[in-house]
Amino acid sequence: MTIQRGQRIPEITLNRIRQGVEKVDTPTLFQAHKVVLFGVPGAFTPTCSERHLPGFIEHFDEFRKRGVEVYCVAVNDPFVMKAWGESLHVPDGLQLLADGSAELTRAMGLDIDLSGNGMGLRSRRYALYAVDGVVQDIWVEAPGEFKVSSAEQVLQQIPA
Repeated sequence: MTIQRGQRIPEITLNRIRQGVEKVDTPTLFQAHKVVLFGVPGAFTPTCSERHLPGFIEHFDEFRKRGVEVYCVAVNDPFVMKAWGESLHVPDGLQLLADGSAELTRAMGLDIDLSGNGMGLRSRRYALYAVDGVVQDIWVEAPGEFKVSSAEQVLQQIPA
């Protein structure tokens, strides 16, 4: 079942690259923070690279002015996430999180089997807004769509 409003982000350890591969758990990422987490099917895929992540890059300062952290998660390894971030000039502070084994994605019920497209188990496209680790709102795209999880739409939905 997909995670819902009022539910806590599951406790999972993810990877990110800073000075090397660094493990970071979700309580550390979400506690005492306002966060927009958006999930994408894969780094370097067309919609993710041309529209989804670029929208959050473009509006990153607007989120920060509201005191909101921005995290992107994908079912990719941390090295792919780092290379993707470098290719799109992701600003410092916008965290790219690697959920290589889809543990967080599955725990939130946001996994999708894209084996028919040669991609295996991936994340559905979504965005959620959490305060202190509790989901306040979530927007999950229908397969193949990109509407409700865009940076622009999320900015309209979260408190100013």
